[in-house]
Amino acid sequence: MTTLVLAAHGSRDPRFAVTVERIAHAVSERLACVDVRLAYLDLNGPMVQQVLADCEGDVVVAPLLLSAAFHSKVDLPAIIDEACATNPAINVRQLPTLGSDPRLITALADRLDEVGLRPTDGVLFTAVGSSDDAADGSVHRRASELAAELGNPLVQTVFATRLGTDNSNVRAAVHRLRLGGARRIVVSPYFLSAGLLTERVDAAVDALAPGAQIAGPLGAHPQLVDVVCDRYLTAVHATV
Repeated sequence: MTTLVLAAHGSRDPRFAVTVERIAHAVSERLACVDVRLAYLDLNGPMVQQVLADCEGDVVVAPLLLSAAFHSKVDLPAIIDEACATNPAINVRQLPTLGSDPRLITALADRLDEVGLRPTDGVLFTAVGSSDDAADGSVHRRASELAAELGNPLVQTVFATRLGTDNSNVRAAVHRLRLGGARRIVVSPYFLSAGLLTERVDAAVDALAPGAQIAGPLGAHPQLVDVVCDRYLTAVHATV
């Protein structure tokens, strides 16, 4: 059976590793006969290159990344190329990043429902932010898709790495939501896990919009697990 390597970014915040381990466990339970291995691109171990060095035969690498940016376009392909050059016993296929699948929008809506989203709420959609304009553009599209899913046009996007001087970008987004009629602000984190960046956003929102609700990150949501498993199975069947 083709090995599945889940390639996560990595983080200094221990909550990230706990979260992706839960995702890996859920995927492994769903794909009971598959050798599922978790690896990291940075900051945690084992690293992707270490895991690939120990593999044999066909391997599918599934990036646990939400947007197609440097790590999925440059970093991971280079790691895979090097691994294949040094380990001729493997044949590796890289899957797309997770974010383009509409099931993640359902998962985000579920997380908002868990904190009691109301029709009069304004949603602050938060993501990491990238130097890749296409990646940021995809985040804005996800925000629009979430608004359509919720039937609520009051959705604004803020990037956690670009909050602005004195959180000016957060302040502006909250202001736009209130101008649109939002009575309460609810944060929808487009993140796999809580961590330092989500805390930075949450602190800014708490200061600017007291009483705001913070939804949970995607985590090991069943829809996200479905995306990983279905893409793996599609890739395996395509090579048979």
